[in-house]
Amino acid sequence: MTIISSTIGFPRIGEKREVKKALESYWKKAIPLEELLAVNNEAEKIAWKLQADAGINLVGLDGTLYDQVLDTIFYLGLAPARFSSLSGYEQYFAMARGVPGIEALDMSKFFDTNYHYLVPELTSSVSPKPDFSILFDKIKRGQDTIGKDKAVPIIIGPNTLVGLAKPADASTPFDHDGAIKALLPAYTQLLQELKGMGVPEAQLHEPILATTDAAKLKAEFTSSYGELSKVGLPINLVTYYDDIGDAYEWAVKLPVQAISLDFLGVPGSALGNETAALIEKHGFPSDKRLGAGVVDGRSVFADGEFPGKLIAALQDKGIKDISVQSSVSLQHLPYNAELETALPKELQSRLAFAKQKVAEIAAAAKASPSKGVSLTSALPPVNDPKEQIEEKLFNRSQEFKTRREAQIQTVEFPTTTIGSFPQTAELRRARLQFKKGQLSEQEYEKVINEYIKYSNDEQERIGLDVFVHGEPERTDMVEYFGVKLEGFAFTENGWVQSYGSRYVRPPIIYGDVSRTGPITVKEFKYAQSLTEKPVKGMLTGPVTILNWSFPRKDLSRSAQAYQLALALREEVDDLQKAGCRVIQVDEPALREGLPLKRARWESYLSWAVRAFRLSTVVADPSTQIVTHLCYSEFADILPAIDGLDADVLTIENSRSGDEMLRALAKYGYSRDIGAGVYDVHSPVVPPVDFIEKKIKTFLDVGLLSGNKKLLWVNPDCGLKTREWSQVLPSLENMVAAAKKLRNGSTATA
Repeated sequence: MTIISSTIGFPRIGEKREVKKALESYWKKAIPLEELLAVNNEAEKIAWKLQADAGINLVGLDGTLYDQVLDTIFYLGLAPARFSSLSGYEQYFAMARGVPGIEALDMSKFFDTNYHYLVPELTSSVSPKPDFSILFDKIKRGQDTIGKDKAVPIIIGPNTLVGLAKPADASTPFDHDGAIKALLPAYTQLLQELKGMGVPEAQLHEPILATTDAAKLKAEFTSSYGELSKVGLPINLVTYYDDIGDAYEWAVKLPVQAISLDFLGVPGSALGNETAALIEKHGFPSDKRLGAGVVDGRSVFADGEFPGKLIAALQDKGIKDISVQSSVSLQHLPYNAELETALPKELQSRLAFAKQKVAEIAAAAKASPSKGVSLTSALPPVNDPKEQIEEKLFNRSQEFKTRREAQIQTVEFPTTTIGSFPQTAELRRARLQFKKGQLSEQEYEKVINEYIKYSNDEQERIGLDVFVHGEPERTDMVEYFGVKLEGFAFTENGWVQSYGSRYVRPPIIYGDVSRTGPITVKEFKYAQSLTEKPVKGMLTGPVTILNWSFPRKDLSRSAQAYQLALALREEVDDLQKAGCRVIQVDEPALREGLPLKRARWESYLSWAVRAFRLSTVVADPSTQIVTHLCYSEFADILPAIDGLDADVLTIENSRSGDEMLRALAKYGYSRDIGAGVYDVHSPVVPPVDFIEKKIKTFLDVGLLSGNKKLLWVNPDCGLKTREWSQVLPSLENMVAAAKKLRNGSTATA
C-alpha cells in the first residue's frame, strides 16, 4: 500500500498579509510592479517551502495576485473585447477593478464559500489566445524552491471554468459544450508544455462535480478528459465542497491517474458521510490514486485522530493508493495558529490553521494503520438538538402592505447608502492606539463621533434621504458583533482572503451565543441627534454571522443560527426603543450557505429564513426592516428572499447586467427594492448619465409597477474600501441622477 501526502491549495496572502500591503501600495502607485511581484513571489516561495519541509510529497503551487479564476481567464487569453486596448497586468487588474470607461468583470461567490471570483464572459465562438508564460514562471520558481518531484501546478479545469462563466451577450444562447471543446486545444497545449517541464502531475480542479448539475455533465467530462489524457501527463482530478453524488460512478472511471474527494462536506454537518457511503456502495478503482480529503479545510479546529482513522478505514476497504490531503483548499483558513497568543489557552490547544493542517496531513500519511474501523463510523458525529421557540416569534404582527403605510414615507427614487463609509488611515490608527492603551476610551469615542459628524454633514450636503452613521467603530461586519457576544473568540492574525486585497478575520464560535448588552445603540443615538433625516440602524444578520465565522463542529448550524438570531432580536428591539425607524439587517451570505445539492436546499433555506425572521419580527409595524444581499446568484431562491419578509431589499446590480432586477420583476416581488447603481469595488467615479441609465432600468423591467417611491437608489454595497475622494463625487452624482429623474429631466454628464 502507498500512502502519500498532498496539498490542493494554501493561503496566498503571506503570513502577515505581505501581498495585500504590496498590492494596495501598487494600486496607489507607491511601488512599481516589479516590487509587487517580488513580494508576491517571496510569499509563494515561503508557503511552498513550508509545505515541503512539513513532509508533504506533492505540493500544490497555489498563489494569485487577485483570483485564481481571473488568472485562468488571463492565461487563456479570454479577456472580453472591451479590454482589448490593454495588455499585461494593466489588463489583468482592469478586469478585476475596472478603469474609466471600462466595467470590470462581474463578481460572484465561489460555490458555497465567502471567496469571490471574477466571472468569465464567453461567447458561443470562444477563441482563446493563450499565453502561459506567467504560469510557467511560477512553476519554474516552485521547482527551484522545492524540487521537480514535489511541485504540482494547480489549474481550474475546463468544465468548471465554463460552468462558472456567463454569456458575453445575454441575448445570445450560450453553448457550454461548444465552449469546452473550443478551450480544449489550449488546455492540451498547457499540459504538453507542463509535461516538458517535468512536473509529476497536474491538478485540474473541478469543484463543479460537487453540484447537482454534475450528474448531467457526463458527456462533457468524458469527452474533455478523454482528450486531455492523450497528452500522457498524470492528472489529479480534484473535487471539493461536497460529495460528487450521482456523478461518482462515472467520474471515478475517467481516464485520469487520481481522483480527489471531499470527505467532510459543508461546515458543521455530517454530509461528508456521503463520500464514504459512495465508496462503500460502489468501491474505488484499483488503477487510480484516491485523494482523500480527510483534514478539514473549512474548520479552524484541530482534526485529532479522525484523519488517521478514516485513512485506516479506506485501507480496510482495499484501497491501496491514497494521498492524504485537506477536504478543500486551505486558502479558506488563516495562515498560522502559532501567531495567536492572546486566545484562551484551552482554545489555543484545539486550533489548527493552514500551517497546522499541513502538519496534520503529513502526520496522517505517516500514521500506522489501525484495522477494523468502519468507513462511515469513522466520521465525527454532529449534535443536532431541537430548538424550542414559539411559532409567534417568527411572524410580524401586520402584513407588509398594512405596515408600509406606517413606516417612513419617501420621495420618488429615495436615496441612501448601504452602510459603511471609508475606513481611513486616521481611523485605523486611532483604533490601534485605543487597542494598545495609547488612547483613552473617551479620546477614542471623540474620534468616532467626529467621523460620524463628518459623515452626517456630507450626507446633508449631498442630499441623501436616509442616512447612515458610517460604521467608523467597526473593523468588520461580523467581527464587530462577535466581540460583543458571548460564545465567540477572536484572532489577532486570523485573516482569510475574500477577494483581491480584501481579507476578513472570521471569529470562532466555541460556546453558546448570547448578548450581554446593547451593541449599536450608542452610535445610532449620536448620529440621529445630528439630523432630522432618518438614520439607519445597522446590523449583520444571523445567517451571515454564522457563515462568515468558523462554527462549532459539535452543534448544528441551524441551532447556532437561532442562538445568534435571539441575540440580534434583542438589539433590534433596543434600537427601535431608542427611536430608530429604519433598521438594516444584512444577509449577504444567505445564498452562500446554500448546499451545492438542490435536494438539500429546502432544509437549509427553511432554517436560514426563520433565523432572519426570528431576529427581525420583534420590529413594530412602523419600524422599517431593510436587508442587503450581494455578489451571489439569487434568482433561483426568490421565494426564500420573499419569505424574509423584509420591508426593503437592497441588492448588488451594477456588474450583473440587471439579471436580478428582471428576475424580481418576473417573480412579482412587491416590497421596496434598492438595486445598486454603481460598483463600489471599482475606484472609478460613475458619471451622472451612467447612474441615470441604471435607475431607468428599474422602470424598464417593470419593477413594482413603476412605483417610484418604493424604488430606492443606492450603491452596490458598503463603501468601506473606497476613499472619500471617490465616495463623495460618486454619491453626488447618484443623488443628482435621482433628482433629475424625479423632475423628469435628462442627465447629460
